[in-house]
Amino acid sequence: MTATAESLQLKLTPPVRYVLRIADTCLIHAQRLAEWCGHGPVLEEDIALTNMALDLIGQARSLLTHAAKLEGQGRPCNFSEDQLAFLRQEGDYLNLTLVEQPMRRSSAHAPGGDFADTVLRNFLLAAWLKALWTQLATSTDSELAAIAGKAVKEARYHQQHAGDWVVMLGDGSEESTRRMRAALLRIWPYTHELFVRDEVDVQAEATGLGPARDTLRATWDDEVHGVLARAGLDVPAATPFLSTGTQGRHSEHLGFILAEMQSLQRQHPGGRW
Repeated sequence: MTATAESLQLKLTPPVRYVLRIADTCLIHAQRLAEWCGHGPVLEEDIALTNMALDLIGQARSLLTHAAKLEGQGRPCNFSEDQLAFLRQEGDYLNLTLVEQPMRRSSAHAPGGDFADTVLRNFLLAAWLKALWTQLATSTDSELAAIAGKAVKEARYHQQHAGDWVVMLGDGSEESTRRMRAALLRIWPYTHELFVRDEVDVQAEATGLGPARDTLRATWDDEVHGVLARAGLDVPAATPFLSTGTQGRHSEHLGFILAEMQSLQRQHPGGRW
């Protein structure tokens, strides 16, 4: 099988879809965080956000490599982490829709993209990833368990760092509190997708590959609600909205991210430094 853009649009097995959901979420989240490089509100945070993006890229690389191995089991397969990252079409990505949303304003009229959005989203996702990695450390897939064992330490730091910012800004000035409340209302509807159980989750849970997403809810609620309370931020009411990025149906933002992320590989296929 030749690893072309066309051949990557294949019907994936549930274990591969399970791993790609995590890999793609880490990859796109890292891409969004990297947009702050050179634009952070203070130098220390500029560096911190870039380093967290690099942590997530490392996690994505390990997971994409593992997904390629899983997809190739039992038949020849030439997939690699680079081909999975750069040669898939938009509908083949299985990341959470939350990570696609703008993190940094490109203009005064752009919705979202406030530093408050970045702080909150980084915290909410780190809390989710920490809960996920903790359970994946006991996966029946030894390689996935090893990836999780390293990644949980990074997620723990990401959660603590972002949580400190949530409290500082939420319980800060009148302006910072206003922005945090507005960002929380923008972000919260997308968190529903973090805990949807579907056939991929059911099979992963049954085989011991990993936890179903809905089983992460209690741990996530405890940690997130506690920090929001310390920040003086009310948990928004639930809405019927449900994003569908993990099903390959994305918001309008992902295509723009991929156009930038994939441009070099598509102009120079297989290029090497």
